[in-house]
Amino acid sequence: LMESAVESSIAVQIQGETGVGKELVARAIHTHGPRREAPFVALNCGAMPAALLESELFGFARGAFTGAARAKPGLFEAADQGTLFLGEINAMPLDQQAKLLRVIQEGEFRRLGETVVRKVDVRLVSASNADLAEEVREQRFREDLYYRLNVFPIVVPPLRERSGDIALIASAILQRISERTKKNVNAIDADVLQILDIYSWPGNVRELENELERAVALASAGSSVSLDCLSPRLVELVEDRAEGGSMVIHSR
Repeated sequence: LMESAVESSIAVQIQGETGVGKELVARAIHTHGPRREAPFVALNCGAMPAALLESELFGFARGAFTGAARAKPGLFEAADQGTLFLGEINAMPLDQQAKLLRVIQEGEFRRLGETVVRKVDVRLVSASNADLAEEVREQRFREDLYYRLNVFPIVVPPLRERSGDIALIASAILQRISERTKKNVNAIDADVLQILDIYSWPGNVRELENELERAVALASAGSSVSLDCLSPRLVELVEDRAEGGSMVIHSR
């Protein structure tokens, strides 16, 4: 699906639980497409106070509000000719959804406090950790905006449904951490991989990455990630889950 979405400017809506890597999917679509030389600009709508969201997206004119000592362009202008990624778009207030819809439909907007209409060419990729169709039914999300965003939906499954991928994902993350920390820890012991494979990962890839960050910190340079490097919480949870099965792992 990602490969199919790359070459066009079709609106992509990525759905998945928190921590599954939705922004990574968006970045991959951008960096492999024709807009790769232009900016990729990301905003987590859920982390942005509602009162600031409009000025962050559309910018503001000098004097538009108290403290606006100079004009500032918004993220739509920053992403012109490139891609704007709006994460957790289900958290966007309804009044801001209406303004976003106009930009998508017309390719134009006004900075806060201005009358000048500005044009932009932006590919919009959005993400949600909630079912947007359900949000529409509950009248928490505009139906017309939903159909504009959901042209090309991509569902990213949680890590617990991707057990066959966990070893590959963990190895890629470990390599990245080792390169960044300049600490040579480039392998994961087989019994550790078994634990990673049967754990449910409620925090998804983000939790896996945090676990491996900790493991690399504990491991000796030139060694591998061993059972001793895992957090006791992880080992204990897996131990409880595996009791009665073919594999019971005891923490050391």
